Amino acid sequence: MKMKFLKKNTNKTVDLKIAVNFAYNTAYQILTILIPLLTTPYLSRVLHADGIGQYSYSYAIAYYFVLFSMLGVNNYGNRSIAKVRDKKEELSRTFLCIYTIQLMSTILCSLAYIIYAVFFSNSQMAIIMIFYVVSAGLDINWLFWGLEEFKLTVTRNVVIKLMTTTAIFLFVKNASDVYLYGAIMVAGILVSQVILWPFAKKQVDFTEIKKIHISDIVIHIKPNLKLFIPTVAVSVYKIMDKIMLGAMTEEVQVGFYESADKIITIPICVVTSLGTVMLPRMANLMTKKDNKDGVQNLILKSIVFAVFLTAPISFGIMSIAKEFVPLFYGIEFEPCIQLFYTLLPSCIFVAIANVIRTQYLIPAGFDKEYILSCVIGAVVNLIINVSLIPKFASLGAAIGTLIAEFSVLLYQFWVTRKVIYYSKILPQILFSLIAAALMAIIVCKVPIISNSLVQTIAVKVLLGIILYLVLSVLFYFLRKNAQVISSEK
Repeated sequence: MKMKFLKKNTNKTVDLKIAVNFAYNTAYQILTILIPLLTTPYLSRVLHADGIGQYSYSYAIAYYFVLFSMLGVNNYGNRSIAKVRDKKEELSRTFLCIYTIQLMSTILCSLAYIIYAVFFSNSQMAIIMIFYVVSAGLDINWLFWGLEEFKLTVTRNVVIKLMTTTAIFLFVKNASDVYLYGAIMVAGILVSQVILWPFAKKQVDFTEIKKIHISDIVIHIKPNLKLFIPTVAVSVYKIMDKIMLGAMTEEVQVGFYESADKIITIPICVVTSLGTVMLPRMANLMTKKDNKDGVQNLILKSIVFAVFLTAPISFGIMSIAKEFVPLFYGIEFEPCIQLFYTLLPSCIFVAIANVIRTQYLIPAGFDKEYILSCVIGAVVNLIINVSLIPKFASLGAAIGTLIAEFSVLLYQFWVTRKVIYYSKILPQILFSLIAAALMAIIVCKVPIISNSLVQTIAVKVLLGIILYLVLSVLFYFLRKNAQVISSEK
């Protein structure tokens, strides 16, 4: 009895820590939703689509140098630290070995980017982005994620976000301030990386560097590179879209796509937060025996939760797109309406795939399957982009992203079908989708109230929330009654 009691309380402690970490990350994700809601209407009117497109295009190019600087460290480092976090000496050595790889790759990539920015680019924005690329050498978020120290990273991110937002409103006043806007954003990234280092000294014994040999570092290169491949593949349909749009059409199309992309991140913010919290937890659980059922249940519950949240938000935003876009961005951004309709359904695919990736494939070490799923998505996206962007511009890129995200999810479903029993949660997932679709159809029928877009949007949002919650409660009781009838038989 005593042993059972202790085990029960241990599980409660684990659940509580997950809940607390999830709360911290969710709070931050909510902030990342609110800030664009404040800054985007302002920036769209001050910088216009051209200015936003110029920043987004330069950032996308610099991002690829950062990508090659970080390799697969965010996922590989997170997982590696989670496995050894209870042993200080091993943790220190693991961190120092992985960080050495990151530092060396950042030095090489920074030199390459400086050559590009100075000699091959005529853009001042490209020069500003040098500091963004260099910041990759200071990025040690993965250490604290592996330690499940989310309070620290979230607090830092909140402070930096608020500071950069304040600076935007204070100093970015007209279209010519686009470079100042870029400098503010890059400075925020650089400062956020520097802040973590004093805290790293409390977790890592840096004197262990004396005991490390080259062979200790080399053994981390191959698994690191394996997780780098999917990172590059995912970037094809996350970042390459913008580069291809800028190269094949006009920067204004990049501005439309970037503006729509900011809004579609809203439905997946909470799920991303859940994945960040759960990855180290699942990696740690999988190092222990007799946890198969517990891992299975956590994954299934997470998928249900992910769909329950992302489906209504995605369909809800689509249902108010016609009123929201002109009010939020201005008439100039009317093409974003069609982009909303195309991109938002992909959020549901992303949400489910994020759970499978962060709670099973990466923690369990199924790197090959994860890599292949991302490569499939990248290939699909590139083919569609090359075919559709010249003719349909930003809409073509949106279609490519939608189909790519679906192909990733489809493959991940296929390779995990024998270990994750999706049939158990199929009724709950289907209902969330049906309830969200019905809610959107009804909300779309609400007419504009007194020629006021603000009042119309407010009424639609409130009606949508009530409808979805009522339908969810109704389903819950119907399912419960069905289970009771089934058990009686």
